[in-house]
Amino acid sequence: MARPHFAVKQHVSTTAVLTKATLRAADFLGLNNAALARTVGLSESQISRIARGEKSLESGTKPAELATLLVRVYRSLDALVGNDDGHRKAWMTSFNRAFNETPKDAIQKVDGLVRVVNYLDGARALV
Repeated sequence: MARPHFAVKQHVSTTAVLTKATLRAADFLGLNNAALARTVGLSESQISRIARGEKSLESGTKPAELATLLVRVYRSLDALVGNDDGHRKAWMTSFNRAFNETPKDAIQKVDGLVRVVNYLDGARALV
């Protein structure tokens, strides 16, 4: 009788998950490395090292907290636009009176990032 095959679960750190989610969210939201750097409060060279896998976002740091908010922006917006890449990028680059600028520009400042998260959370509550 053959023995059942059990998959071995690999330990994945929350740091690695947050780092990967942040890079993917930035890509889906149309943010280049410079914009992502401004959003999470790191230098562009640090973002480049993160993108190459040489560095990670460290849990408990301000950049990690801001990255978590960026991932929330992506998840909320994605739910609202039905996973439509074109609508998501159009929303990010269109002037929004609630922010008095485009969401893409707003999220590159801490107060703007928080306003965009709150705006999207409020919009999702209506759905």
